[in-house]
Amino acid sequence: MSKQIKTDIEITYKKRNKTTVFWRGILVFPVAVLICSFAVQSNAGFAAGLIILPPLLTLVFREVYPSYVLTFNQAFLELQTRVIAYALLLTDEYPSIERNKNIGVEFPEIKGGKSLNRWLPLVKWFLSIPLILVGLVYSVIALGMTFIAWIMTSATGNYPKWAGKFVFKTIHFWNRVNGYAFILVSDKYPSFGL
Repeated sequence: MSKQIKTDIEITYKKRNKTTVFWRGILVFPVAVLICSFAVQSNAGFAAGLIILPPLLTLVFREVYPSYVLTFNQAFLELQTRVIAYALLLTDEYPSIERNKNIGVEFPEIKGGKSLNRWLPLVKWFLSIPLILVGLVYSVIALGMTFIAWIMTSATGNYPKWAGKFVFKTIHFWNRVNGYAFILVSDKYPSFGL
């Protein structure tokens, strides 16, 4: 099993629904509001909606990662991934609030926190700053590619593979960074590459 978060997205390339692709920004709005409702009181930005402080405190003081927090964070990160994949045109399937067989996020086995370093969470946020900067560059490129892919898919009904691969890898990169710096399920420093 991997020591980092694994993301799986089944990308639809051919025979896309041109109408829903064209109106995607409007169609994704209701589920985007749902995601944002989890982060109303949060200024966490990248990690908005995730439960961060309780696992940090329990890892440092008790060397335990609460299972209910782990379950919530996994479900929420999976929901975010479904919404982002839909918004960035990787799939035509409207994001379900329940699990979806086509889009999954798998956490590494942490044995209740016993396999994690108890002091590393205190500095992970600082160590992740270069990753976040690189991720922002990847995100800008992915948004540009998505705009070009939006035009091409609206016109032809086929999503370009070059855009799909890069956008998927960008989502996977952010999930790994979230797993390391905010959700705290990995002590392995994520690579800068996609």
